Amino acid sequence: MTVSSRRFESTVPYYARYRLGYPTRLIDRVIALVGLKPGDAVLDLGTGPGLLAIPFAAAGFRVTAADPEPAMLKAAEQAASDVGVNLELWLGGSSELTPGMGPYRLVTMGRSFHWMDRARTLAMLDQLISPDGAIALFHDDAPKTAENAWREVLREVENRHGRGAEPHVAAFQAPDYRTHASYLLDSAFCVLDGLSVVIRHSITVDEIVGRAFSMSTCSREKLGERAATFETELRSALGERSPSGTFIEIAELIAIVATRP
Repeated sequence: MTVSSRRFESTVPYYARYRLGYPTRLIDRVIALVGLKPGDAVLDLGTGPGLLAIPFAAAGFRVTAADPEPAMLKAAEQAASDVGVNLELWLGGSSELTPGMGPYRLVTMGRSFHWMDRARTLAMLDQLISPDGAIALFHDDAPKTAENAWREVLREVENRHGRGAEPHVAAFQAPDYRTHASYLLDSAFCVLDGLSVVIRHSITVDEIVGRAFSMSTCSREKLGERAATFETELRSALGERSPSGTFIEIAELIAIVATRP
């Protein structure tokens, strides 16, 4: 699956502020499993506002932050500057990778691999990653639990505004859909390890609305004139569930580390 490079332009301020970050202890476990050493080269492909690039740079690695959306790269650059770390910025996505890049000890992707031609990307990464290197795919999952009931409210409102009709959403439900693990197992990087961390924290209506606008399925650009109606409906539905405007979120932050045999 490929995606327009400008699809996420309007999500930038929301993505940086409202998407879940990756806990340090999860990143530390990936570093230990791969055996990274200070100064090793890391490519963060589909970096967004730098949610992975920045902590890996802070841990002492030479990080190239890559994204096809210029506004995302600018947000990553600013966020890195704010915490005093350096990133090498590269405007481009998986389809612009070339054999001359690298070598990298690790290529990370945070919630971005599903937008790519996964088989082609893995074949190219086999040429860019050093023999002792790895791929780490990061994402998050929300367990079905009473605390996360607000997610159903969000999903209902999103679906009323066309989320279910999005091609990439429908693709997940298709009988021929293949998971990331399925593609990895068919690639050179077929030795898989799963790492995860579970977190629990409070989340407000404002933060849920911001999280929604960070998604390409209901970004302000996609919704257009319906954005205000979407926000009003979402705030009203959430308010019925919690008049205080506060909820609990339980989330699992996950990394799949893939290496060669």
